[in-house]
Amino acid sequence: MGRYAVLVTGPAGSGKSTLCSALITHAHSAGRNVHLFNLDPAAEHFEYAPAIDIRELVSLADVMEEMGLGPNGGLVYCFEYLLENLDWLEEQLGAFDDDYIIIDCPGQIELYTHTPLITRLLSILTTTYNFRLCSLYLLESNFIDDAPKYFAGVMSAMSSMINLDCACINVMSKMDLVKSGDTGEKTQGGRNRRELQRYLDPDPLLLVEEANSRTNPKFHALNQALVQLIDDFSMVSFMPLDSTDEDSVGSLLSHVDNAMQYGEDEEPKEPKDLDGGDFGDE
Repeated sequence: MGRYAVLVTGPAGSGKSTLCSALITHAHSAGRNVHLFNLDPAAEHFEYAPAIDIRELVSLADVMEEMGLGPNGGLVYCFEYLLENLDWLEEQLGAFDDDYIIIDCPGQIELYTHTPLITRLLSILTTTYNFRLCSLYLLESNFIDDAPKYFAGVMSAMSSMINLDCACINVMSKMDLVKSGDTGEKTQGGRNRRELQRYLDPDPLLLVEEANSRTNPKFHALNQALVQLIDDFSMVSFMPLDSTDEDSVGSLLSHVDNAMQYGEDEEPKEPKDLDGGDFGDE
């Protein structure tokens, strides 16, 4: 069987750690062997103890104190240090052949959209350690209440997809906060179901109309150009997620499995009936 890793990314507060725990809980209930890899050198609390923890190699607090760096500069240093100490990573990953690893990432989206550090790490995981990868980019549901904010979220998701260059699934998280009852009933943000779908599968007309209504006219041409870019490539759509709903988590995990072709390399097992079972009197 192959080696698989799911990279859980997105802005701070988007629900990454909650999703990691939900995915592990769901996988364990199905009898699957799944482990948590904490890739955030500033993380403190986990529902599941990480099987691999970058803080055992380098801590953001220590880097900031010893190097005199701020949080963002410290994070960059931590990832550069990790990439310079791949022997540590190899030793940690060596214990998890034929396993499924959930990687909980920091909330600084610049790591996925502005620098090549995460991309280099993913390349090492695929080419050196033979992992099949899928990245999840989380955007929380309250982004749909503010069109320019949602517009920026769509652009950051697109930037992450291009920069990471692996199988990607964009996720609209915290959908439990959106009350979407029967058709016509308004959601928390004043949207009905049909309107909500236009945000899950970004509608260029909606984007440009709402963005223009909330921004200075001198930016309208830029808004139009960016919306056209989104529409031309049809790259971004969001899968709704309620981490408190087992069916929702299971559906997302199924999509991740499909994106990575999970289990494709597993050797076929001989049916139990062939082990001397009773086939009748024939």
